[in-house]
Amino acid sequence: MTAPAADRARYDRATAHLDAPLAIVDLDAFDANADDLVRRAAGKPVRVASKSVRCRALLERVLARDGFQGIMSFTLAESLWLARSGFEDVLLAYPSADRTGFAELAADPKLAGAVTVMVDDPAHLDLIDASRDGGREPVRVCLELDTSLKLFGGRIRVGARRSPLHSPAQVAELARAVARRSGFRLVGIMAYEGHVAGVGDAVAGRPLRSRAVRLMQAAARRELAERRAAVVRAVRAVAPDLEFVNGGGTGSVQHTAAEDAVTEIAAGSGLYVPRLFDNYTSFTGRPAALFAQPVVRRPGVGIVTVLGGGYPASGAAGPDRLPVPYLPEGLRYDPQEGPGEVQTPLLGSPADDLLIGDKVWFRHAKAGELCERFEALHLVAGDTVTATVPTYRGEGRTFL
Repeated sequence: MTAPAADRARYDRATAHLDAPLAIVDLDAFDANADDLVRRAAGKPVRVASKSVRCRALLERVLARDGFQGIMSFTLAESLWLARSGFEDVLLAYPSADRTGFAELAADPKLAGAVTVMVDDPAHLDLIDASRDGGREPVRVCLELDTSLKLFGGRIRVGARRSPLHSPAQVAELARAVARRSGFRLVGIMAYEGHVAGVGDAVAGRPLRSRAVRLMQAAARRELAERRAAVVRAVRAVAPDLEFVNGGGTGSVQHTAAEDAVTEIAAGSGLYVPRLFDNYTSFTGRPAALFAQPVVRRPGVGIVTVLGGGYPASGAAGPDRLPVPYLPEGLRYDPQEGPGEVQTPLLGSPADDLLIGDKVWFRHAKAGELCERFEALHLVAGDTVTATVPTYRGEGRTFL
């Protein structure tokens, strides 16, 4: 029996008493992936990206392991909820316009001490001040550096359009603006190199593109390492007590950790290992988060239909944003239909061995977005469900 076939047998046995649709996390794979992130971080703490997990029980599980420290959140409302739940170090990775949330933050010493917010424009400081509603607690602030690679005088840009702060001078100028204003405390710098950490460099069937990606990423890493070090020097001249410099992502952990200027690494998707990580040479993980859809029709030879399954991931629309049929091996979408909201036809010889009610296991294209579709995750160890825990959605929390 192949390893995937053995996994399918385990998952089917573990969930035999449960009806699909359902979602699982294989704890053996989850823990192995956590160990790999720590190994690649080479002694620097890993801050867990909650967007990629979206389950408090699993955030607690990974933060209890050596090598992990703190959470990187995705909305201010989520940040405040996590802080109220007992998480003591929450870095909001994106600027917010949540005036109600800022009023709560500025009025509560516990929240203000646990949550750090992201800014990249003086207008963010103005909005926070206008939102305080009498709250006087100092707000912890992190500055975000734009990591994109600019070529030919900026005429070509590689990387996400995030912060407007690209040069050391620009970041230092905002650092001085924070230092001049009462009610704020500059504690960190963040720089997410998504074009390195979030782009696969070994795309199946695309050798020339893959080589081009590797060359781009090597150049981007060199440029960013030099610029990030200069930014940190410039900001420390303004704020010598800077607490952290955050960088990286699952796909770039070992490269970012090698930079002296970086004090901690961000990662989260590498715990679940969604399908987008199949195209990387920098690491190999174990798929840990899966969802199962039940067979509800057998329209003909070599065809079954499962309920639902059309769960596309965010980003530019394309086949790489779709979940993939994973187990049993050998199933594929009907190109005329693809994965549907209500039903999904699957083609391939394994379809003839599937019966009504059998489970087909899928992998999502991304990590935490899967949890927006399910209220619970069934935690599997070996061939047993050891616990069932709520996702954010299962706790009634849909932050975006």
